[in-house]
Amino acid sequence: MDQEILKYLLMGIITLTFIFDKTINYLNINRSIGEVPKTLEQYLSQEKLKESRKYQQTNYTFGLFTGGFSFVLTLIFIGFGFFGWLDESLRALGLSQIPLSIVYFGILFIGSDILSIPFDYYHTFKIEEDFGFNKTTVKTFFADKIKGYILSIIIGGTLLFVLVWLIMEIGRDFWWIFWAIAALFMVFVNMFYSGLILPLFNKLTPLEDGELKNTILNYARSVGFPLENVFIMDGSKRSSKANAFFSGFGKRKKVVLFDTLIEQHTPDELVAVLAHEIGHFKKGHIRTGMISGILQTGILLYILSLFIFSEQISYALGGNQMAIHLNIIGFTMLFSPISTILGIFMNYLSRKNEFEADAFAKSTYAGEPLAEALKTLSVKTLSNIDPHPLYVFVNYSHPPLLSRLKRLE
Repeated sequence: MDQEILKYLLMGIITLTFIFDKTINYLNINRSIGEVPKTLEQYLSQEKLKESRKYQQTNYTFGLFTGGFSFVLTLIFIGFGFFGWLDESLRALGLSQIPLSIVYFGILFIGSDILSIPFDYYHTFKIEEDFGFNKTTVKTFFADKIKGYILSIIIGGTLLFVLVWLIMEIGRDFWWIFWAIAALFMVFVNMFYSGLILPLFNKLTPLEDGELKNTILNYARSVGFPLENVFIMDGSKRSSKANAFFSGFGKRKKVVLFDTLIEQHTPDELVAVLAHEIGHFKKGHIRTGMISGILQTGILLYILSLFIFSEQISYALGGNQMAIHLNIIGFTMLFSPISTILGIFMNYLSRKNEFEADAFAKSTYAGEPLAEALKTLSVKTLSNIDPHPLYVFVNYSHPPLLSRLKRLE
């Protein structure tokens, strides 16, 4: 394909992706509010429903601005060949291929993140603050940024080094070796994330002995799920929003509850939430999710191997010669429609899994406390209780609140 045609193809894909994303966002945010559903009357007033819509509209407007900024900047970089210009500028330093690629991506990553800092700051300290969610201090905000940079340099830099080295040494067959490495890395992160990475940002404290812990452990044993590791995370350090998650395998499996979750829910509701999380494990969702992620990575790497030595992609991005890092950037743009389709499919499976985990909690514990917990969570976080079906189909990894309540109640 001619390099000029390919350049405009890249710009066309980015434009269509942007238009599609913003169109379904527009449909979602302009969906009629309606009346408060009967099942939520004790939790949600019409005024609170309007506040929820205002929060969603504020985030939509903010996302439209930030997304538009990123969209225009990307088109400028492609149209004026700035990606290629950066490549040529770094080559003038006499760097060989591996350090050249690492420095190239490092500059793009740091530059992109620096540009995003004002937007992130405004969202945290203006939007989230105005709606009563923000608990982050300025010190914590910038400390998180610095820690994120360090982790990206260590982990991302290492993986990038291995990837480029394999491409240079093995050629197009690099994909299956790096796939194996990536798969091992994904398993490692799942097993050790809450023990190695999470403590860098949050404090994990074992749940104290008492009624709540005894109820949780008794329930876990009743469904054949030996559990000793129940931790409380200081989520209130950054936000008033609540959550819970499950991580690890075997003896390393643990449940993490946000301190805000414990503050906002009764013990009965907390056990129901835990039952839902255990349901994911008992139904094999953790395992199938990991396998699906590994398969997706393999597909991506195989397709990348078909383009990795394409001179046309490098030229289309403004380069004067074939460059691995330029081809990786071009590939991510070309792959975005396939990525969107895969994302829709994965979200469909995720919503199905959420229904199954709800059903497990209902059959092994009770449906009512889980329903009550979902109501409280949704109302306190100003969630959209009735999103547009197309938006749900494309973007939602969890079913909408009313769909879940219909099955639980």
